[in-house]
Amino acid sequence: MAHSLREFLELSYAELEEMNLAAKEQRLQRVPADQVREERMKYLQDEKRIKAVTVLFCDLEGRLHMLDYDKKFLLKSADNLTFDGSSIRGFTAQSESDLRLGIDWSAFYWAPADIFGPGKVMVFGDVLEKDGTPYAADTRGILKRFADQMFKEQGYTLNAATETEGFLFKGENAEREFYRTGKFELVNTGGYYHSLPGDPLRMFIDTVAEVQRAMGFQNEKDHPEVAPSQFEINYGYSEVVVTADTIQLYKLICRQVAAKQGLTASFLPKPIMGVNGSGMHTNISVSQNGQNLFWDPNGEERLSNFAWQFVDRILTHANDICLILNSSVNAYRRLDPHFEAPNQIIASPVDRGAMIRIPIGNDRSSRIEVRSVAPDANPYLLMYALFRTGLEGSVRPDPNLRKAEHFLPDNIYEAIANFRAAEWTTTLLGDNLKARFAELKQASADRCPRLLGSIVKTQEVQYHHEVYNQLLWNMF
Repeated sequence: MAHSLREFLELSYAELEEMNLAAKEQRLQRVPADQVREERMKYLQDEKRIKAVTVLFCDLEGRLHMLDYDKKFLLKSADNLTFDGSSIRGFTAQSESDLRLGIDWSAFYWAPADIFGPGKVMVFGDVLEKDGTPYAADTRGILKRFADQMFKEQGYTLNAATETEGFLFKGENAEREFYRTGKFELVNTGGYYHSLPGDPLRMFIDTVAEVQRAMGFQNEKDHPEVAPSQFEINYGYSEVVVTADTIQLYKLICRQVAAKQGLTASFLPKPIMGVNGSGMHTNISVSQNGQNLFWDPNGEERLSNFAWQFVDRILTHANDICLILNSSVNAYRRLDPHFEAPNQIIASPVDRGAMIRIPIGNDRSSRIEVRSVAPDANPYLLMYALFRTGLEGSVRPDPNLRKAEHFLPDNIYEAIANFRAAEWTTTLLGDNLKARFAELKQASADRCPRLLGSIVKTQEVQYHHEVYNQLLWNMF
């Protein structure tokens, strides 16, 4: 009886997919922001069954934050949404805590009521200073402005898709309880071919895929991965900011579905020693006027000279940006050559140990795959670093650049040192943001044993940026 009295919005999955795909198409077609804003606000005004709007934003390390605004309040105050930035690690100091949120109405999503609750819609926000100017540590805003600049100045559309792996563990708070238990419990011990249709892993994958489809992800394939209790759920290629938002929603959906099943979806890069870790293979290309600039049927590996220059710039700056691609202590366990680790600073069509792989492609699908990315990387900072480096970085004059036997760091301390010393990371982020990011990573590293050793340590889970909470952090 109480439920029927509320009459909050609950749409079928087919309706959700149709609405989300229509909103996505507007975004990809770059419909003017004022027009989209007017349409969305009218929809919210007219749809009486919506009670709240969830505004999503990202901190400097990549952790997703959500604020629920009452719909009526938001409609009246959309240009004056404030929050306490000092509560977000890496944002403002307590003495300068007030920040604003600007609504990116193009990044609007209808979510399944059975997963996220009835009567709510989601939208991404831009973090702003008090005066309404972009906030320096808003990495989503940095990526969005760079992508817009490339489109306006060069006509470039930056395209990306990721293959984000994760693990499914028993218990609703497996990561947060790790410091008590010292282990993760697998939901099954199968792998690629041994997960049956009705087992917990397969049920989890099926449910996540259904939610993704409803939210306009345009799914491609999903499957258990090589390691036991490991999964990968893939979705379509898209414009870079859309893709980065989708990564955030993908991880949120996985965590929410797992929690509803009494389980934990974990994106630690290497939670269990002795089996393959989780990666986030990042496929990227650049198009102009609908033409894929990476394609050349007569080029080496059918890549254009433009694409190879892009690859060479990333290889040149590989050590400079490694901390952005692998931003946690645990990530460096994954760069282990015994488990197909993509830790060689080379480009190859076949070598799975190469940092960059050249997949088989055609005029539509030609791309490069950056394999050394961990699934806990900040997706906005990751995409910004890869695309700006590929387009604007320098090229080391080395005839063996794509084949030389150089390796990525095997520990976070070396990665931090490379990041701090590099002129290119200053160009990417500026002095202030670069220092802030390095300090956050240094603080996490200093709370962990300096040598990784052969077992996963409590601290590398406890103080991981996707896991930590204020209570645990302040116990140090």
